[in-house]
Amino acid sequence: MIIMFGNTLLSVVATALTYLFGLRIYRKSNQKSWLNPLYTVTLLLFLLLPFLHMDVKSYEKGSKIFSLLLQTGIVSLAIPIYKQFPMIKKNIKKITVGIVSGGMAGVASSLVVAFLLGLKGDVVASLLPKTATLPVALSVASTLGGTAPLTILFVLISALFSLIVGPHVLDGCNIKSKTARGLAMGISAQALGANRSFQWGEEEGAMGSVGMTTTAILVSVTIPMGMLLTAYL
Repeated sequence: MIIMFGNTLLSVVATALTYLFGLRIYRKSNQKSWLNPLYTVTLLLFLLLPFLHMDVKSYEKGSKIFSLLLQTGIVSLAIPIYKQFPMIKKNIKKITVGIVSGGMAGVASSLVVAFLLGLKGDVVASLLPKTATLPVALSVASTLGGTAPLTILFVLISALFSLIVGPHVLDGCNIKSKTARGLAMGISAQALGANRSFQWGEEEGAMGSVGMTTTAILVSVTIPMGMLLTAYL
């Protein structure tokens, strides 16, 4: 009991301190996408754990509280969606087309990458749901026979790439629509994209949340169904 409490306390303190340090670096860098705390803190913790004489499983158990806080944070994204509901209702057709086409493009890009690189089995299963939020991607990948470490890697790489490249693509294509910008970031970069959209404004943030959540639902339904149909053909 005492050891468990000690691991929990150490995990929470280490996570909080490294996050504050990572956040400081992010803000000092003028919020460069590739220095997002998600990546810098992950790297710092990876380097720090051996010095704390703690393995990954012990850290995972000790930091479960942050998983609960993450779920609460995701639920809170419903607030801007509620506030912007009249705008969402007005543009529902455009939003639906954008979500479906964006989600399918994400799955199609995974299949193309898998084909070009000759990927097979559990690697493909881990790659396919990369456009969904991490919890959904892990669930889908597990159903398909994928592995958690690969799924996490693919989701993080996809989100980081979209977070860095996405705003430049939108600016380069002269896309000014708040709906389109928020939706594109939420679909392609998941929670990080939704967070970036909120930096642009509440309307963009609401659309980023819509893009993130609906893409996760779309991926969780269509990929398993597609694989099931393929097995029967």
